Amino acid sequence: MSPLFSSLRRESHLFNGDILSKTENQSYSAAGITGGATVDSAKYTTRPNLVLAICCMSLLIVGMDVTIVNVALPAIQNDLHARLAGLQWILDAYTLVVASFLMLAGAISDRFGRRRVFQIGLGVFTLGSLLCSWAGTIEQLIWFRALQGFGASMLNPVALSIIANAFPERKARARAVGIWGAVAGVSLGIGPLIGGALTETIGWRSIFWINVPIGIVAALLAARFVPESKAARARAFDPVGQALVLTGLATLTWGVIEGPHAGWGSGLILGLFVTAVAAFVAFVLYEPRRRDPLLDLRFFHSVPFSSATVLALSAFSCFAGFLFLNALYLQQVRGFSAFHTGLFTLPLAVAMIVCAPWSGRLVGSHGTLPSLLASGAGFFLSTLMLTRLGEQTSVGWLLAAYALFGVGLGMVNPAITNSAVAGMPLSQAGVAAAIASTSRQVGAALGVAVSGTVVAAGHARGTDFTTSTHAIWWVMTVCGAAVLVLGFASNTAWARASTERVAHLLEERH
Repeated sequence: MSPLFSSLRRESHLFNGDILSKTENQSYSAAGITGGATVDSAKYTTRPNLVLAICCMSLLIVGMDVTIVNVALPAIQNDLHARLAGLQWILDAYTLVVASFLMLAGAISDRFGRRRVFQIGLGVFTLGSLLCSWAGTIEQLIWFRALQGFGASMLNPVALSIIANAFPERKARARAVGIWGAVAGVSLGIGPLIGGALTETIGWRSIFWINVPIGIVAALLAARFVPESKAARARAFDPVGQALVLTGLATLTWGVIEGPHAGWGSGLILGLFVTAVAAFVAFVLYEPRRRDPLLDLRFFHSVPFSSATVLALSAFSCFAGFLFLNALYLQQVRGFSAFHTGLFTLPLAVAMIVCAPWSGRLVGSHGTLPSLLASGAGFFLSTLMLTRLGEQTSVGWLLAAYALFGVGLGMVNPAITNSAVAGMPLSQAGVAAAIASTSRQVGAALGVAVSGTVVAAGHARGTDFTTSTHAIWWVMTVCGAAVLVLGFASNTAWARASTERVAHLLEERH
């Protein structure tokens, strides 16, 4: 999956919540929010609404791109003669690159200028989209999707930094981010519909063409109307930590996706898993030695923060696997067209659009417990219904399951960010939000990898596609139960005390 929801409503809650009630000088970095002042070449823009519209253009193309690609997967498979693993890589190449470079993009934009990085991101994403439409092989498409992901890592979160500087007044800023969230929801809803229509009438390549004119116009408008801004103190680069994260995530995902084809006991797969473990161990040993680590491991001593990380991994691995499996099921098993497949996602999109702002208000008034209980119930009931999925499952049953899944995802997103940043020092809130956002992307990549691998293993045993998915739906049901458990655990007095201890340690260091 995808980067679409890593920003949705998380930022809206932060703008309306406790953090901004304590300070007006807080601004967003490419990975979240960063405390401290911002250096602006043009103090505030005189056309903030135009700046907002330009930033929303980047969100629109990145958001639509996620769901458009899912709907078009069967057509891509037929045209490029791809294995199931190839379809997994089309999605995961994008998501892994976003997850790996999100924090780096934040550091670069703070140091060299957010508008500059935003324009570069638009250029790279647009070029990647054009190249995707020209891909002649599945391998080319995968590499061009990775290029898209590199551009996307410099777009949506950086755009929120720009919005923060364009709207210095808190209420106006909250309204702007509310519009941002609405655009994110719209991009989810129209993505499958546009993708289905384009795939059926013109062909799957056309789903990437739509990004090109929007990306070019947004880049030109940004050069003319978006003021430049930088952080007063930019975080130091961590090239070693960055390389270890990229190596660990890439080799782990590679091993999971290619395991059924190459053999779990093959030298290639074992070597990939050993490399992944070695990279993560080296990262854990190396990061505490840095003054400005890519990831301060002491964050995980906070129970709410650790819960937020697990919630992000669980929720977004379920979401990415859900989109991946249902696109294949609806078209290859049920015989629905790409356009009708897009229509099936509407209950999920509507539920998300309704539940995300409601959850944000609940979190602000009553903490994360009500949202997490509602989210866990939504995930649990939806995936439990899908464990009975068959070749003749009624349309009403499917739509109800999809709507419940949308409730689960919409309710969990604001709670994830609140759990990550609540109680942290203001100077560290942005880093905490960035880690939660990165966890979403990692979860999405693993969700697609594991879902496809389980289905491929079922095929190897002669099991049909629908029956092969049952194991994944049961795993997702367990994840729904885990959300309920974490909701209770992260709201205990013991959990809050752990955050206070971590916040004290972080304040001492900084």
